[in-house]
Amino acid sequence: MSEDEQFMRLALELGSKGGHRVLPNPRVGCVLVRDGKVIAEGWHDHIGGLHAEQMAIADAESRGVPTQGSTAFVTLEPCNHFGRTPPCTEALLWAGIERVVIGSMDPNPTVRGNGADSLEDNGVKVITGVLESECNHQMRPFMHWCQNRRPFVILKAALDSNGFTDREIDLEPIRFSTEESLRLVHELRAESMAILVGVNTVIRDNPSLTVRGIDMGPREQPLRVIVDPNCKVKGDYKVLSDEEAETLLIHISEPDLADESELVERIVLSDSEGEIPISRILDMLGDRGIQTLLVEGGSDTWNRFIQSGFVDMAHICRSQIELEGARFPFDENTLHECGLTKTQTFDSGGDLITHWEK
Repeated sequence: MSEDEQFMRLALELGSKGGHRVLPNPRVGCVLVRDGKVIAEGWHDHIGGLHAEQMAIADAESRGVPTQGSTAFVTLEPCNHFGRTPPCTEALLWAGIERVVIGSMDPNPTVRGNGADSLEDNGVKVITGVLESECNHQMRPFMHWCQNRRPFVILKAALDSNGFTDREIDLEPIRFSTEESLRLVHELRAESMAILVGVNTVIRDNPSLTVRGIDMGPREQPLRVIVDPNCKVKGDYKVLSDEEAETLLIHISEPDLADESELVERIVLSDSEGEIPISRILDMLGDRGIQTLLVEGGSDTWNRFIQSGFVDMAHICRSQIELEGARFPFDENTLHECGLTKTQTFDSGGDLITHWEK
């Protein structure tokens, strides 16, 4: 591994510290190096906070370390525009950085090469593409949204010991996964900008669909998206009555309803056959800036997303418990058929978790 790769790998480790708190921004890390030694570190810690380059420069300043003549290793091309913070290119120039090593170029139309060009125009030597695939992988949802204008789709399913997902309709629904697995679900929710379920899940389970037990930082709760073709969700369901998160319901025709909370929105998306195409749902959410969508169920919704070919990742939890009156088998072979490969298997308090990716 080259020296540039070693420092970029450290920048990647730093970038991971931002976690879900940075959404909708990507995770970015930065290392300042002079004479082969790290003199400062930074990462984008939360939305609205300093960018990684700015944090690294501030780190050097706080310790009285001069930055002139150093090299900046940053996992994503520095921005060259005013957003929630000033341009990172200006900060790097102000700090006297002579060389900038970039992992991934930023596909966002507001950057897209402008950052690197601006630095080079001001006499900074720029190197690109160092550990590019690793950097792209760390920022997958952001990269996917920039390139496709659709969210990165994660499917989450919980199965009993025989591979079934639910009980007969006249039996009370029960949670059959472990506390450790439930924690993982809330981590998935925290990593997502929207959570989607079908209408039957809301009617049967009355879920809150919020992140619990995890620090969200300054971020808002993920948007709750309910696919409700015939407007069955009304009244005092949690997704309508609480104000923890915004809720978006998707119908095939305009509903005739009384005024609801300002945190509830209803829209119509349908084709000529009265269906709600998955592609239109994803286009609509992408236009709203949703980068990551967690699809939580139920079985019909899972199958429609799988058949659409738009699932990018799957999180499958298989319990040791056998459900009484179980129904709706989930065939993991369908994940293979839509281009997913099993990448990870691990124990979660007795449950078996498998991860699948394209």
